[in-house]
Amino acid sequence: MNFFLNSSFNAKNSGIEHAQLKRAKLFEKFGEDYRLVFREWNPLLHFHLNNNGIADKYILNIFDYFQKATDVQKKTIRPKDINFGVSNLRYEEEINHNRVIVYSKNQIVARINLFDKDVTNDHIVKSVELFDGFANLYRVDFYDYRGFLSMAQWYTPDNKIATETWYTPEGRPAIEDYFRLNAQGKMEKSGFKTIDENGTVRTHNNIVGLLQEFLEDVNVEFMDKDHPNIYVMDRSDYFEEILENLSSPTYTVLHLHNSHAGDAQEPDTSIMNNNYEYSLTDANRYDAIVSATEKQTKDVKRRFDPAVDMFTIPVGVIKNEYLQGQRIPMKDRKKHSIVVTARVAPEKQINKIIDAMGMAKKEVPDINMDVYGYVDHSNDDIAMKRINASLDEYDLKDAVHLHSYTNDVTGVQRNAQLYALASVMEGFNLALMEAQAQGDVGVTFDTNYGPNELIVDNENGYVVDYDDTKALSDRMVKLFTDDELLQKMSDQAYELSNRFSEDSVWADWKRLIDSAKKTWQDKLKTYHFDIKKGLSDMEHTEEV
Repeated sequence: MNFFLNSSFNAKNSGIEHAQLKRAKLFEKFGEDYRLVFREWNPLLHFHLNNNGIADKYILNIFDYFQKATDVQKKTIRPKDINFGVSNLRYEEEINHNRVIVYSKNQIVARINLFDKDVTNDHIVKSVELFDGFANLYRVDFYDYRGFLSMAQWYTPDNKIATETWYTPEGRPAIEDYFRLNAQGKMEKSGFKTIDENGTVRTHNNIVGLLQEFLEDVNVEFMDKDHPNIYVMDRSDYFEEILENLSSPTYTVLHLHNSHAGDAQEPDTSIMNNNYEYSLTDANRYDAIVSATEKQTKDVKRRFDPAVDMFTIPVGVIKNEYLQGQRIPMKDRKKHSIVVTARVAPEKQINKIIDAMGMAKKEVPDINMDVYGYVDHSNDDIAMKRINASLDEYDLKDAVHLHSYTNDVTGVQRNAQLYALASVMEGFNLALMEAQAQGDVGVTFDTNYGPNELIVDNENGYVVDYDDTKALSDRMVKLFTDDELLQKMSDQAYELSNRFSEDSVWADWKRLIDSAKKTWQDKLKTYHFDIKKGLSDMEHTEEV
């Protein structure tokens, strides 16, 4: 079985989640089974993944697993479906707060919170806050959107969480955790326990222990003598500490979705990216390392000299229908337009794209840009402050339009002429790959990793020296004042996108899977499967 390890999946996700989706559909297309594995409890996990075309059978969440809720017949629970054991109730809807208050005479019984309608498009119960006869909150019940009580939080008299219990859809307790006072007098989570259907209880000091029990069980459950259990750590937190110590064999893969170096422009000497520091320090304990570009693969080999196999596999895949689809000429697109589909975050440096536009405005007065993505408000909203400063400096408020996150990425890219990047670092940049597949011409700083490989300089766009905003501006002017050149590079953007066809990327994954199969038999030689024979009473029954 192929397992792709992550933390969670929500309405708005990063490039790692989008890469997982593309890989999942690729594996389905070529008949290779897989599971998307998530460690965080999320009542909307199946909802969001289903909406992205992932069926329940491919979803494996640690809490779902112990709750026996990996495959649940969906039903809808509305406020009046909740049984409070009290008659003659009064329901008062608070539309502005998206909740319903339940009263018995003048006594509050509960507050029923609803899932956002723009998410579920229905009046579905999200959680129920329960109050005692003195109007004190004593418990909050959380519902999975699929229609069952998933978790209950029990409160102390001073309104702090004491215990959390996760239930099966039938109502049997499956997981519990506990909050206790630490040495500083603060309540914190102090342990987990699992309870199986036979009443067996296993205790753990923390989430790591719970995750290890999960992985031990799953690894044996999916053990196959002919096909290795391949674990791809898309987000390695927690997993990296456990996989190497499982009692049964695995084939583990560290997947680098971003620069391994904290300063991507100094890959050999800068401090390591903290997301990968533990994993790369212990890289030789895994079986393989995957990066998305040849340049990063070479840089990792040169800096760390790992003894394990390294594979270069693009995180993006372009469907055949797009590669074979209708090509949109530059003249039929919004004139002198730039598009960016990315988080509005400091590291994306969208303000520098605006600076380049401002410099180009003298030669291209109608230059314009549309930005699609949710805003990162970290560091006192520094990204937006920089953007607004650049808009003011170059008087571009009417030329630059900031939009929220869009699901119609293809539509907005097909209407633009250029895709611009000024990022501090990238792991690949799916958005740029997708834009090129729609004929957009790319302009970027020489950024590691992805942009400087996706864009082949002077063919499907331009790569300028890192942080050279003036050079970026000059390339914008060159393209927008030469229609023939612009169209020629758009044609090349379409052509070079074949590098990321389904067949091409699958061939890369097939090489990794075949490599894992070659080592699997050697791994199995040191492992003995659990005894199955002679344990059932039925096997000792003599024939009459």
